[in-house]
Amino acid sequence: MRKRGLVRVADEVWVATALLHREHPAEQDFTVAEIVERAEKEDILGGGKLRPGVYVHIRQQCVANRPPNPGRYRMLLETNGGRRRLFREGDAYHPARRNAKTHPDRYHLPEKYLPLLEWYQREYAPAKGRPAVVDPILGLRGLGKEIWVGEEPDAYVRRLRKDWE
Repeated sequence: MRKRGLVRVADEVWVATALLHREHPAEQDFTVAEIVERAEKEDILGGGKLRPGVYVHIRQQCVANRPPNPGRYRMLLETNGGRRRLFREGDAYHPARRNAKTHPDRYHLPEKYLPLLEWYQREYAPAKGRPAVVDPILGLRGLGKEIWVGEEPDAYVRRLRKDWE
C-alpha cells in the first residue's frame, strides 16, 4: 500500500524532471527554474505549496556530479550552464556519491507515477548506444594488459629489466 506522505523531496524532484523529459522529448536538459515550476504544477502531495527542500535538492542534493552536501543522491546531472537532466547509467558522478539512489523506490511513489519509473528504467537510463562519460585518467585503467596475458606482472617486469645492465 502506497501512502502519499512517503514521497521524499528527492523523489518529487525526480518526478518533476522526468515529467519534463516526457513532455519535451526534444529537450536534453532543463533550468532549475523549469524543474521548480514543474514540481509546483504537479503538486505531488497536494496542498498547493511547494515543499521548502525542493529547490536545494534540484541545485545540490540530487546532482550526481557535485560534492554531496549533505544529500548523496544521483538523480540529476548538472549539464552546461547549470542546467539539469535525469541521471543515466554511464554518467560521471562525484566519487562520494557512488552507489547512491538514482531514482525513486517504486513503493514510495504514488501509483500514477509508476509508468514514469518504468519508462526511465526501460528507455531513458540504460547506457546502450551511448558512450559512457569517463574520466580521461581513469579511462586508461587496464590499457596494455594484453602485453602480459598469462604472465605474472612481477615476472614481466623482471624479464624487461634483465638486459638493462
